[in-house]
Amino acid sequence: MSTEQESREGPQSVKGPRINKGLVIVNTGNGKGKTTAAMGVLFRAWGRDMRVIMLQFIKHTTANFGEQRAAQKIGVSMRAMGDGFTWRSRDLDQSADLARALWEDAKEIIASEEHDLVVLDEFTYTMHYGWIPTEEVIETLKNRPEMMHVIITGRHAPEALVEYADLVTEMNVVKHPYQSGIKAQPGIEF
Repeated sequence: MSTEQESREGPQSVKGPRINKGLVIVNTGNGKGKTTAAMGVLFRAWGRDMRVIMLQFIKHTTANFGEQRAAQKIGVSMRAMGDGFTWRSRDLDQSADLARALWEDAKEIIASEEHDLVVLDEFTYTMHYGWIPTEEVIETLKNRPEMMHVIITGRHAPEALVEYADLVTEMNVVKHPYQSGIKAQPGIEF
């Protein structure tokens, strides 16, 4: 089968015995949908009675976007610890400190074996900005419980993380309402 034909038809089904393994999933790229895709998997896992948690690294600690509201309504644990968009930050040192503090919590959560799925939302930025060493992240992921799934979102995923991950999806912009001057829409972007 040619590569062109494979890309049209999608990947072939895997034959043989099912291998159960916790996956590391990375949603990266400049397109919209990284967090949304992670939330879709989180919701799917929650629907299968898996223990799920989402940690949001850049979103403001007091964020009350649609995803926080929905999580609260259904009882899904979601925590934000940031000071908002980094390009608007008045104190990048504080932004870095907040990210490192949440990373310390994340390491404990991952080691605790209390969750089946952990989402580290907008976490790639912390590595991209040099706030958290990529090698430390990969080492933590290597030592996680065998069946724990971890999803990491954000632009600029470090190459070493991409190489380590089991599944990497790159979201690309084809067209976005911002390009026509349309502002972010409630329920779509936040």
